[in-house]
Amino acid sequence: MAAVEQDTAVSTAGMSRVFIYGILLIFMLFYLMPLFVMISNSLKPLGEITGGNMMSLPDTWTLEPWRQAWSAAQIGVEPTGLKPYFLNSILMVVPAVVISTILGALNGYVLTKWSFRGDKIVFGLLLFSCFIPFQIVLIPMATVLGKLGLAGSIPGLVLVHVVYGIGFSTLYFRNYYASFPTELVRAAMIDGAGFFRIFWRIMLPVSGPIIVVTVIWQFTNIWNDFLFGASFGGQSQPMTVALNNLVQSSTGVKEYNVHFAGAILAALPTLIVYIVAGRFFVRGLMAGSVKG
Repeated sequence: MAAVEQDTAVSTAGMSRVFIYGILLIFMLFYLMPLFVMISNSLKPLGEITGGNMMSLPDTWTLEPWRQAWSAAQIGVEPTGLKPYFLNSILMVVPAVVISTILGALNGYVLTKWSFRGDKIVFGLLLFSCFIPFQIVLIPMATVLGKLGLAGSIPGLVLVHVVYGIGFSTLYFRNYYASFPTELVRAAMIDGAGFFRIFWRIMLPVSGPIIVVTVIWQFTNIWNDFLFGASFGGQSQPMTVALNNLVQSSTGVKEYNVHFAGAILAALPTLIVYIVAGRFFVRGLMAGSVKG
């Protein structure tokens, strides 16, 4: 009797597992279907797409749509493709991510280990900035960039994203450093270490997980941003704005294969970041959630 019950239990568990994996497989296929459509159609001649074969694999494989999207598509006045706008995004994202991460680390360090009168208010204001909609800051940002002479430039976009990202990076580092033993900081102060030496020698070496979280978060938000790029980019528009101009162009034939290739090129950097470092994202978020 016991043997029968054991066999039944194993069979039920096996059926449950098959059901769960079947549901997950269905959701995975549903989620990946748009990516399949984009990749397959970016490798087809335009005639196959307009002929109604959008959901099938290419009959004739070609990389010409990718070449056109990268270097020959008509986006602005010249047929430059997405290449110069891709470089604009790189020049915007890298310094913005680095600066906002460093400032967030310093802010988190100060707000947890160098308490001062009003530190709770300062942190509350920084936290409040995380919930301010993009649209509200457009006019103040435009005014500031105009007075600084940075309107329509990459440094102006860097400044915008640094200012908007400081609240998030400060929140991450502040929560992470709150679980770090304050006794170590006090011991270093007794030994004569100053503010920046403690930060550089003690705090930063243990900040790897939260740095990864901040970099992924900031990189994704800044790279995918459209509103700030369209509002303040001017002649230094980032990749997302150029992609929109490519797809929304009203002149000539709608080259859907080129549009699909351009969309994949625009999404490729964030996809690579998540593939390479995505497993550290949740791990880094959880690293500072429990004290002790």
